Amino acid sequence: MKTIFIVDDNDTNLMAAKTALDGMYKTFALPSAARMFKLAEKIVPDLILLDINMPEMDGFEAMQVLKSDNNLKSIPVVFLTAKNDESTEIRGFELGALDFINKPFSPPVLIKRIEMHIETDKLIKESQRAVRDIHNATISVLADMVENRDKVTGGHVERTQAYLEILVNELIGKETYTDEIASWDLSLVLPSAQLHDVGKITISDVILNKQGKLTNEEFDSMKSHCIEGEKTIDRIISKTSDDGFLLHAKRFAGYHHEKWDGTGYPRKLNGLEIPLEGRLMAIADVYDALISERPYKKAFTHEQAVEIINKDSGTHFDPKIVEVFLNVAEDFWATSVSI
Repeated sequence: MKTIFIVDDNDTNLMAAKTALDGMYKTFALPSAARMFKLAEKIVPDLILLDINMPEMDGFEAMQVLKSDNNLKSIPVVFLTAKNDESTEIRGFELGALDFINKPFSPPVLIKRIEMHIETDKLIKESQRAVRDIHNATISVLADMVENRDKVTGGHVERTQAYLEILVNELIGKETYTDEIASWDLSLVLPSAQLHDVGKITISDVILNKQGKLTNEEFDSMKSHCIEGEKTIDRIISKTSDDGFLLHAKRFAGYHHEKWDGTGYPRKLNGLEIPLEGRLMAIADVYDALISERPYKKAFTHEQAVEIINKDSGTHFDPKIVEVFLNVAEDFWATSVSI
C-alpha cells in the first residue's frame, strides 16, 4: 500500500483528506511541515499533499527543504491551496510541484488526481531504473574488459566496489563527510567505482602481466593509468548528455593513487584537495592489494593489512576515513573471502 503524507494546519482539511484516502493508501495527517520532516526521518512517503499557507514554515519553504534533501527530493508533491492565482501556481511549479488541488476539494477528484500521479511516478521510476541498469551494465562490461587483460588482479574490481560500499555506509552512520555523500546517488556512484582502473586498458600486456617487480621505467608507464583513465572516461562523457555517474567514475580513476601528504600521483595533491572518491578508493585499493598475492610479493594477512593502513593514517590516507575503516575492517575481510 502506498504511503501519503497530508500536511495542513487546518484540522478540518486534514480529516477530510484522510477520510477520503483511508483504505486505499496508508495516510499520515500532519499539522505542520516540522512534523512532516520529523516523520520523514523514519518513513519516506510515496506522495505528499502539502498545504501552502501554514505558520512557521509555509508550503513553498517546505518544498525548498524537500528538494535540497537527497533522500526526499524525488518524492512527488501536490500542493493544497485555497488560492487560485497564476503567480502562486508558477512559483509552485518552479519549485518542483506536480500539481495543485484547490480547497475545498472534492473527494472523488482528489482520489482520481492522486491515482494519476501515483501511476505516473511509478512509470517514471521504472524508466529511471531501466536507465540506471543500462549505466551499471555498461560500466560492469567495460571494467571486466580491463580486468580480463590483467591476469594478476582477478576479482579486484568487484572486491573494491564492495569495500567501498561498506566504507560509505559506515561514513554515513558515523556522520563523517555526510554533507558531500548526501549529494550522491549511491545507486550510480558505487558501481562507477568499477572504472577506477579503466586506464590500464592503455598499458602494455608485457607490463600489466609481468611476473616480477616493475623497473622504474615500467612503473612510470603503469602510473599513467590514472590520467589515461580520465581521458577514457572523458571520451565517453563527450558522447552522452547524462554524465553524472561518469564524473564520479573519473574521480575514482584519476585520484585513487593520490596520498594525503601530497606524495602520491599523478598530481601530488594533498589533504582535502583530493576528491572524496579518491580518498575512499585509496583505502579500498590498497587493502585489496595488500591481502592479495602478486608475482613480486606474498599476500599479507588481514591483520597486517589493517596495521599498515592504520600506520599510514595522515600520510597515505585521510585520517577520518581510516578511523571509520577500522570500525568495519572485519567486514572488508569477510567480503574478500566471499568474492
